[in-house]
Amino acid sequence: MTDHEAGRNKVDDYEVLLSSEQIEKRVKEIAEVISDDYRGKRPLLIGVLKGAVIFLSDLIRFLTIPVEIDFIAVSSYGNATASSGVVRILKDLEQSIQGKDVLIVEDIVDTGLTLNYLVENLGSRHPNSLRVVTLLDKPDRRKVKFEPDYCGFNIPDRFVIGYGLDYGEDYRQLSDLRVLDE
Repeated sequence: MTDHEAGRNKVDDYEVLLSSEQIEKRVKEIAEVISDDYRGKRPLLIGVLKGAVIFLSDLIRFLTIPVEIDFIAVSSYGNATASSGVVRILKDLEQSIQGKDVLIVEDIVDTGLTLNYLVENLGSRHPNSLRVVTLLDKPDRRKVKFEPDYCGFNIPDRFVIGYGLDYGEDYRQLSDLRVLDE
């Protein structure tokens, strides 16, 4: 058994940064604001795979407006705890976004490189509007100027797991957010 595999058994020892109750309350609040901002529209929510799946699922359940969803997969981390800075599209959208009101749904904004790239790439596809909602933001880690339009929580520069966020594909299933001790 590797140290990493042994660590999976000690997840309860990891510090809880945000409880599932705190997350749910904040996701409901974000959904209310988005519902008001997009009243009378049918936005296309683009989930950034894989980390944003749980956030997107909870968010759309709390929205009071009709929405469409699609997914895009990008990579800038691999199995590391720090962004490589190189963004690659692994899975593109299944539909055109031209003329649509688009909301990118992301789990975390770290360096800003991935979302900066996505905003430029998707913006070149001529949506009617393009905004970003993120559950987590680490402004201390920015390498480029980037501010999400909607943000759940600003967090310190610590590597977090749970609620869709992983380390080497582990820990996504946790209902709260925890700090990964290495």
